[in-house]
Amino acid sequence: MENHDNQTIKKVVVLGGGTAGWMTASLMKKVIGTAVDIELVESETIGTIGVGEATIPPIRTFNQVLGINEAEFIRETKATIKLGIEFENWKSIGESYLHSFGAPGRSSAFCQFHHYFKRAQQLGLKDSLWDYDLNALCAKAGKFAVINSKDPVLELPHAYHFDAGLYAKFLRKFSEKLGVKRTEGLVEQVQQNKQTGYVEALVLKDGSVIKGDLFIDCSGMRALLIEDTLKTGYENWSHWLTCDRALAVPSERFDKTLPYTRSIAHSAGWQWRIPLQHRNGNGLVYSSEHFSDEQAHDLLLNNLESKAIGDAKLFKFNVGRRKQQWHKNVIAIGLSSGFLEPLESTSIHLIQSAIVRLIHLFPHQGIVASSVAEYNKQSLVEYEQIRDFIILHYHVQQRTDSDFWQYLRNMDIPETLQHKIQLFKDNGKLFRDQNDLFLESSWLQVMIGQGIEPQDYHPIANNLSEAQLMDMLNRLKAIKNEPLSKLPSHDEFIMKICRN
Repeated sequence: MENHDNQTIKKVVVLGGGTAGWMTASLMKKVIGTAVDIELVESETIGTIGVGEATIPPIRTFNQVLGINEAEFIRETKATIKLGIEFENWKSIGESYLHSFGAPGRSSAFCQFHHYFKRAQQLGLKDSLWDYDLNALCAKAGKFAVINSKDPVLELPHAYHFDAGLYAKFLRKFSEKLGVKRTEGLVEQVQQNKQTGYVEALVLKDGSVIKGDLFIDCSGMRALLIEDTLKTGYENWSHWLTCDRALAVPSERFDKTLPYTRSIAHSAGWQWRIPLQHRNGNGLVYSSEHFSDEQAHDLLLNNLESKAIGDAKLFKFNVGRRKQQWHKNVIAIGLSSGFLEPLESTSIHLIQSAIVRLIHLFPHQGIVASSVAEYNKQSLVEYEQIRDFIILHYHVQQRTDSDFWQYLRNMDIPETLQHKIQLFKDNGKLFRDQNDLFLESSWLQVMIGQGIEPQDYHPIANNLSEAQLMDMLNRLKAIKNEPLSKLPSHDEFIMKICRN
């Protein structure tokens, strides 16, 4: 039976600024702003975590829907281009691979490229899979520009590294121009309806009362509304993803900015390195069971390769998710909804997808139980799919240098992931689950990069003679390499945009 609260949604209150709050306010105002009033409540005295400086390609769609000019965005947020993530020491110490946003080769209707490649390897081909990936070639050459070609083989999908604090300021300015009302203040009390438990108003420290019909909790890990007030509960996944702390510190920029993120595995965690125009973003995600905070601090600062320009900040977290990300008339977006470590730069994307999901299911003449259930179902599936992809990196590896890696290699993993790994091991088959954020090419690159070699390939790959197969691969490699000589360096591209 459907339950309505019989309350037309006229006023949406967003609690918390930062990236989550201002992304929420800007997109909702842009898309449905004439139907509802939007007020964002934040306090300058509460800092944001702001370490989510690396993104994935859907952020470009978000900016485009808002009507943001890419050049202005790059200038204002000190952004650089991201073509993928390099994983160093993950399979084993001294080995690395790139998870690029591109796709290697060219697939046919019923046979993905890696089946042809596997057959060629069995015939003696010594090439790497990434020799056929334009994103990987450009990343390693340090080059980038938008390629205007109708041939999908020459697509160069990209995302950004940016300063999350500057992005929030950029969106605040944008949102306020659209008509979002911003209120400065600390929440002292949350008023609830005594019958329904719905949140009715936020009482601020100065006595102001902010009433609303729908509340978006972007209060970060404090989860002031979804957890402190509504006691929604948390599903903990730390038995699969054992890292529970992160240290973050900025350092001086290098002379040359790489167009990709670096993820460097250590004995009990991993280090990120994110190049921005004005500095590097650095951090260490680690397990407190295996590293003390002092050990982690020393490890991070000794592996910066450029001078630190601030103090390291410590963040503690439990990997997992709220049991309901929409509960009563509160929707949790951002860190209030859960936490998945930023190994694949999904933090900002999870904010984006939550807002889009809410807009699709936005209540009109009152909150309906079926819409809440659908929102929570989709949220759960999304979190589990990303969780599985992150577990893949930790579980499939050959490191023997610490108890940390040995535990992760031998632990039981979710059945959904076990099936996907086994299917690929047996015959190279990869199928994208419905709405999975990661395409087959992503699963392929990480599985191959982490050392999984399929035992067989699809019989369609035998339709070509040996000579035809090698000719096809040579032509593909030439097509993929052809743009490199014409592209500017990544730094030249950024400098040109900033000059203009």
